[in-house]
Amino acid sequence: MTQKRVLYVSQEIQPFLPETEISKTVRNAPQGIKEGGKEIRIFMPRFGCINERRHQLHEVIRLSGMNLIIDDVDHPLIIKVASIQAAKMQVYFIDNEEYFKRKAVFEDEDKEKFFADNDERAIFFCRGVVETVKKLGWAPDVIHCNGWMTGILPLYLKKFYSEDPHFADAKIVYSVYEQGFEGSLNKKMANKLKFDGFEDSDLELLKDPTFANMNKIGVEFSDAVVRGSANIDADVEAYIKASGKSALDYYGEEEMVAAYNEFYDKVLDENSVLAD
Repeated sequence: MTQKRVLYVSQEIQPFLPETEISKTVRNAPQGIKEGGKEIRIFMPRFGCINERRHQLHEVIRLSGMNLIIDDVDHPLIIKVASIQAAKMQVYFIDNEEYFKRKAVFEDEDKEKFFADNDERAIFFCRGVVETVKKLGWAPDVIHCNGWMTGILPLYLKKFYSEDPHFADAKIVYSVYEQGFEGSLNKKMANKLKFDGFEDSDLELLKDPTFANMNKIGVEFSDAVVRGSANIDADVEAYIKASGKSALDYYGEEEMVAAYNEFYDKVLDENSVLAD
């Protein structure tokens, strides 16, 4: 039997960023899944507050050098990598001077206001992950997206990369967490995504890119959903139920790995719930 491959994409991971429900989950789940016999790859943004020297990040020259066009502007893509020695895992980092140099994650230092370009940072990150995975020549069976910043990744995979044989058989799992933000991202986000050829019908939810809507679009274009928190937004919960998609209930740390592993196998055995 061929070893199954799971790609983890997350907005944050321990120990590179402080402990949150998301960063802790995406530190522990991949290790358990790897130890259970599946092959993994892990991606996150290289936020400027990550200490490169302490964590021994280094650029992967053979993967860097691409340019991604966001809102009709070229942005260089830099790929870095570091190891979590205790787990014998590598983490790939999506980097760009303009988007990720600042010494913060999503908010300015006084934590009163989200960065105005968080929408573009999310687009760049999601596009960067897909292009890097292609360059690696590594075709995942499961792509597990974690956190609102990855909400548009299922959209890209199902629409922009729908004809790409590299992802033809991949099943997309999207985890919904309680951890989010107030207000909305840049209201021009949907217009920026149109540069990649998306139709208005694909972007209805992003006309107002609130935390709930970023999660809803992740649910909309995924094959299955995981409740990553014990309590999630009620509007998003209703959306999950209305979608009719396979959805895993919340599991605590001790039960999580076994539950995820079984869920991945179940999703891989199912036909895609989305029509082509």
